Amino acid sequence: MSNIPILPIIKEDSWLEPVSQEIYKRYERYLKRKKTIESDYGSLTAFASAYQNMGFHLNNDHSLLTYREWAPAAKGLFLIGDFNDWEYFTHPLEKKENGIWEIKLKLSDYPKLIHKSKLKVVVQSDSGTEAKIPAYISRVVQDEKTKDFSGQLWFASPFPWKHKKPKVKSKEALLIYETHIGMAQEKGGVGTYTQFEKEILPYIKDTGYNAIQIMAIAEHPYYGSFGYHVSNFFAPSSRFGSPEELKSLIDTAHGLGLQVIMDIVHSHTVKNTLEGLNNFDGSGEQYFHAGERGDHELWDSKLFNYGKTEVLQFLLSNLQYWLKEYKVDGFRFDGVTSMMFFHHGMGIDFGDRDMYFTQGVEFDAITYLQLANDLCHTINPNAVTIAEDVSGMPGLCHSITDGGLGFDYRLGMGIPDNWIKILKEQQDEEWNMSLLYQTLTDRNWNIKTIAYAESHDQALVGDKTIAFRLMDQDMYFKMGKNSESDIVDRGINIHNIIRFFTISLGGEAYLNFMGNEFGHPEWIDFPREGNNWSYHYARRQWSLIKNPSLKYEFMYTFEKAMLEFVKKEQLLSAYAPRQLWIDEAHNFIAFERANLLFCFNFHPTQSIFDYEIQAPLIGEYKLVFNTDALYFGGFDRIHGNNPHYAKYKDDLPRIKIYSPNRSAQVYRRKV
Repeated sequence: MSNIPILPIIKEDSWLEPVSQEIYKRYERYLKRKKTIESDYGSLTAFASAYQNMGFHLNNDHSLLTYREWAPAAKGLFLIGDFNDWEYFTHPLEKKENGIWEIKLKLSDYPKLIHKSKLKVVVQSDSGTEAKIPAYISRVVQDEKTKDFSGQLWFASPFPWKHKKPKVKSKEALLIYETHIGMAQEKGGVGTYTQFEKEILPYIKDTGYNAIQIMAIAEHPYYGSFGYHVSNFFAPSSRFGSPEELKSLIDTAHGLGLQVIMDIVHSHTVKNTLEGLNNFDGSGEQYFHAGERGDHELWDSKLFNYGKTEVLQFLLSNLQYWLKEYKVDGFRFDGVTSMMFFHHGMGIDFGDRDMYFTQGVEFDAITYLQLANDLCHTINPNAVTIAEDVSGMPGLCHSITDGGLGFDYRLGMGIPDNWIKILKEQQDEEWNMSLLYQTLTDRNWNIKTIAYAESHDQALVGDKTIAFRLMDQDMYFKMGKNSESDIVDRGINIHNIIRFFTISLGGEAYLNFMGNEFGHPEWIDFPREGNNWSYHYARRQWSLIKNPSLKYEFMYTFEKAMLEFVKKEQLLSAYAPRQLWIDEAHNFIAFERANLLFCFNFHPTQSIFDYEIQAPLIGEYKLVFNTDALYFGGFDRIHGNNPHYAKYKDDLPRIKIYSPNRSAQVYRRKV
């Protein structure tokens, strides 16, 4: 192996030199797998088109319905449904090659076999006889009375797409609004695709975001799982509406210039045997690893066997299905750390190089992720792929040919964790500016990171959003503009500068969860037995920012202004910042990025007059952004916009500024 090629990621990072052979082996495994696929199927995209053959399909003149299912260990398969009054054994499937079963039905013989007909497949196996939902089904519905799930035929006409995908500009940063369709309404109940399209998409566009990341699209039997226990991978959740209504939402988003990123959960799936894939053919290991290896103990779910060809085909076909049939613009891959390691990253410190390449690594999952990224970018070169990974896997966001896995972005998951830790454990004056700066900037600047101060994780019951953690019960009684509350004043201003600090330093893209931009109070708690199946906390109170007498308007106004500023200055596409000044005694930090001077004062009480700090260059500077503005919930302590002059002192450019406490200012040098 001494003559193996040295891949670019090793040339870039000398720390990887001792594991160069393992990195090349990783690349070789991908090449070998892809070569086999191309030899057997012609191309990766052809391999990933199984959804066009499996499941239910009409012939060209809509006279014949064909249903195919992969169930290699099954003893018999029987189609049941409305069309045969749910009789178990009247319509057997014929077993073909490679574990594929098939049945063809003339629609003229079955007047009940129509659009919206309900059906299931009965599987006979060594485990018994069970009626299940077909694996490739594109529509699943739940009976309101019995709560039973069934597959449903969907014979709709081709959707009339009106809008092209948004053009991706080279320096336009990704600003992502993380959303959930069901809880995107204020009244109790489940929101719909149509309601989201008409009411929420314009709001997202107007706020300044250019992408939405939609959670919980693939069908899941338990609403409270937040969509992370998927049962039916090819079926958009019917609880939000029809497939055409989802397509209309996506089409409208494209018309508004919004990219649509789908939360894709290929890291695990539900244990349900009737609704999901678990024990589908009775073997217990059709789609999953056998025994304990096939179970995720913490998530109470099943784990895919990525080394099995049919599983690989199922998951890759699922990606192509959403990209082509629903025209999504990319995916946020959930649970990537769990996929890549047998230990799922639980209780593991990833300081050792070998832990990324030899110890506990799920090689087949790594290859799957490489093939997934290859496929996505082959279908759409502008597709966005995001990895939810806490391990720091080397090469995660490098191209596959460079020795990486091919993702476009990684989530900066340590950033929100750090903010919550600080808010929970430290008084304001104890915040360490050096550590704050290091947390936001200590990363490989050649790897695109999505920065965020909080996401849906912090909004869930059991945790608290930043706003709720800062203001707590005062959010119920002191949010009126005529109410005086030091707690609320502190909360709004810290909420704003935390977000501004995060977006200014933390990455090349930014993410926010629905409602957090205006400090949505309380937590998210889906209907469950413990809350008497209430929807009270599974909604968003949009009326709070529409009420001009409430202070929520301050945080929302700040969010809009912040995003506008970031886009105007092309801040997120700028290279790494340069630290200029840190004053731990005053909780003050200044840095340069995008040729701008950023000044943050986190101190609870100390404003600093005529504060002399280092500037980027000598010259005239003017204030261009100020979080202390009254309309942001600040105190308007900086009057006018007089120029500030930076001059040499002790061989360094120095500038005098006024730095109000709990605020941030940005200055631009006149050129």
